Amino acid sequence: MSFGTFLIAMPHFIIGRYKIETSIRSSANSTNNLSPCPASSPESSRAGDRPSILPSRGCERESSVSMWIYVLLGNILRGIGETPVQPLGISYIDDYAQSENAALYIGCVQTISIIGPVFGFLLGSLCAKIYVDFGYVDMETVTITPGDTRWVGAWWLGYLIAGVITLMAAVPFWFLPKSLPMPVDKHDSSCTPEQTRFIKDSPRLEHKFRAEEPANLHLMANEFVPTLKSLLGNPVYIIYLCVTIIQFNSLIGMVTYKPKYIEQHYGQSASKANFLMGMINIPAVALGMFSGGVVMKKYKLGVMGAAKFAFGTSLLGYFLSLFFLAMGCENTKVAGITVSYTGVEGSSYEERSLFSDCNSGCLCSSREWDPVCGENGITYVSPCLAGCISSSGSGRNTVFDNCQCVAVADSRPGNLTATLGPCPRGDSCDKVFPYFLALSVLSSFIISLGGTPGFMLLVRCIKPELKSLALGIHMMATRTLAGIPAPIYFGAIIDTTCLKWGYKTCGGRGACRIYNTSVYRIVYLGLTLGLRTVSFFLCILGFALLKGHIKREEKNALTNGNAELESLRKEESSSLHCEQFALDCNADRETHL
Repeated sequence: MSFGTFLIAMPHFIIGRYKIETSIRSSANSTNNLSPCPASSPESSRAGDRPSILPSRGCERESSVSMWIYVLLGNILRGIGETPVQPLGISYIDDYAQSENAALYIGCVQTISIIGPVFGFLLGSLCAKIYVDFGYVDMETVTITPGDTRWVGAWWLGYLIAGVITLMAAVPFWFLPKSLPMPVDKHDSSCTPEQTRFIKDSPRLEHKFRAEEPANLHLMANEFVPTLKSLLGNPVYIIYLCVTIIQFNSLIGMVTYKPKYIEQHYGQSASKANFLMGMINIPAVALGMFSGGVVMKKYKLGVMGAAKFAFGTSLLGYFLSLFFLAMGCENTKVAGITVSYTGVEGSSYEERSLFSDCNSGCLCSSREWDPVCGENGITYVSPCLAGCISSSGSGRNTVFDNCQCVAVADSRPGNLTATLGPCPRGDSCDKVFPYFLALSVLSSFIISLGGTPGFMLLVRCIKPELKSLALGIHMMATRTLAGIPAPIYFGAIIDTTCLKWGYKTCGGRGACRIYNTSVYRIVYLGLTLGLRTVSFFLCILGFALLKGHIKREEKNALTNGNAELESLRKEESSSLHCEQFALDCNADRETHL
């Protein structure tokens, strides 16, 4: 895991420095910058764009290197390291803990496993505030802030810190014994106290009963296929697997893009979005999973009780999530994209709509994204497209003067200026955001209440000898069929709501600069809720199968119980016969005396 984490951070040290997409040209010896509105001839202005610059050879070499391979290999290594922890650990707890305590212990383990992402989001929030190339560039020359869509934080720093911590955590595992002892009271519950005492007192028998047998790989290989068939022949397990895969698709897609949703919809920075996820959402999930384990222990829920509890909490959380659709914000006012240059709203974006009579005298590029905020509260794609003729100041303190497009929308004479960065969202959006956070915490807590009972449902419906395999396949299926595809198709569908794309230095489409927030909300929440709706229909089928499974188990238990009762009666009659014989012997002895 540690080596894979270090490998993911490698691209930062291989590729060059991050180049900000900006039209600002700072002057070292003067506070005056070059004009944001270069003069153009009528012929060139009709072209509607600056002449393209051919990429250099260095640019070609950089684009030919596939940095994603390092991330892929790093994640593969991390996945190999993470795989044994959950299935083997949870199976061990369920095998060797008392039945009424197993749910609480597993709830504790899953709660602790969620604390890691809390620190991960907080670390991500801290790194997102730090510029990606800090220490290598002069921060005075950086003209953007963490709230800008072009800002790239020190993403690699978090991986280095996580890699070091993971390596330190590996040290205690090296000191664990090669094989763990089997608890005596878990071997054979039919042993009498005298037998158990005899086993404890005898060193040979204690070793025989307590030590684990060495693994026979050849035998395991021969038994794997029949064991797998037996497991996959369990219809309750198959339905449970399908339900969790669909719900994990919904969960992973939602969690992956929730910070981006907060950024785009409510105008928050990436750093603040990660901070809120780590400090508010994740602790609510951890508390919910722990509380679910406590509820199972206190009310001693059986298999059907755990299934109903998990389904009920998931359904209640689903209905609460529907209110997110009503907590919307209007699109940011961007001239030529979401509003016209006269201030009329409309999000039918075309490349030609970026140009107007107020900036026709400038040779502006439609590909640049260097937003400025006009005095009229409208954001302009670049100072050039805002029609600004001159500028003063340097760096982040640059102010653009005589912006003709700002004057057109504002209808005020005089020198109207624009400042760097997009305009802040309105007060109405700021008022909605706290309600969004409160509902997010409440729904996360309620949904996660069913996490531990749902997991115990998986453990209880499987034969003890198939438990580890069942948990392993469950983890593999959720990661491969939910963890991998969900972010891909969620991202592809969300990208269809993009209004303005950025462009790479060497050509080609870059990151999305602005989304249609109304469509983004419907697509993001609709896909999340739609997947959960499908899973609820499968749950109904699962309840029917589970009821039949429980009836069969009760019937088998009743049959076995009658056989055991008959055996006990025989033993009791034999014991009474022995006692009568002993009394007769004692009576004869007393007569002789």
